[in-house]
Amino acid sequence: MLDLKGKMAIVTGGGQGIGKAITLRLAAEGCKVAVFDLKPETAEQTAAEAKSAGGEVRVYGVDVADRAAVEAAVQAAESDLGPTWLLVNNAGWDKPAPFLSTDSDLWDKIIAINLNGPLNTHKAVLPGMVERGGGRVVNIASDAARVGTATEAVYSACKGGMISFTKSIARELARSGVLLNTVCPGPTNTPMMQQVLGTGEQAVKWKDAMLRGIPLRRMGEPEDYAGIVAFLASSDAGFITGQAISVSGGMNMV
Repeated sequence: MLDLKGKMAIVTGGGQGIGKAITLRLAAEGCKVAVFDLKPETAEQTAAEAKSAGGEVRVYGVDVADRAAVEAAVQAAESDLGPTWLLVNNAGWDKPAPFLSTDSDLWDKIIAINLNGPLNTHKAVLPGMVERGGGRVVNIASDAARVGTATEAVYSACKGGMISFTKSIARELARSGVLLNTVCPGPTNTPMMQQVLGTGEQAVKWKDAMLRGIPLRRMGEPEDYAGIVAFLASSDAGFITGQAISVSGGMNMV
C-alpha cells in the first residue's frame, strides 16, 4: 500500500480499540491521520504512539452526532493536513439490553452515534472528494448487521443501515471516483466488548459460547481489521466498491 504515503485520512473514534489499530496502521503506511474522538485525551496517547514511530497524527475533539462540530473539525483537519483522501467511520457505541426493556432515550443515543454520526461525516467530506475526483470511505459496521444480535437490536439496525447507505452512495458516486465499502467485524477484544460481556462467571460462559461459534477459535483483535482498511484505501482496491466484507474468523460465512 505504498501509494497511501502523504494522503490524509480521517478516523472517527480513533483513540482506542479498532480505531486505534486503524490509526496506527494508516500512520505506518505514511498517511497523515486526523483522529476525531469524543475523548481527545485518550486519542492523544494513540497519536503519541504513532508519532514515536515516525507517523503524523493530529487529534480533534469531536462528537460525531453534532453536525456543526463535524463540519468544523473537517475544515480544521483539511487546513492542517490537506484534503481528505480517506474517511473511516469507526466511532460507535451501544448499551446492550433486551429491546422490550429499553425506551426511546436509549434508542435515540444509539442512533445518533452509530447512524447519524456517519451521515454527518459523509456530508462534510464527500463534496470535496467529488470535486477532486477521487477518495475512499470505509465504514466500520458489524456482523451484527448481517445476522442480528440479541440485546443489540437497535445497534444492529444502525449497522445494517450503514451497509445499505454505503451501497447506495457507492452507486451514486462511482463515476466521481469515490469508492465506499463496509468492513463488518465479528466479536472483538475491545473496551466496548468488555462492557458487553461484563465480568464474572456469566461473562466467561458467554465468551466461551462465542468462541465455539468461530472456526478460528479466537476472538478478533483490533489489529485484525487495520490491514483491510488500508487495502481498501489504496489503489490495490481500485475496482472494489459497495461491498460489505466480514472479518470474523469465519463466524458468519454468508
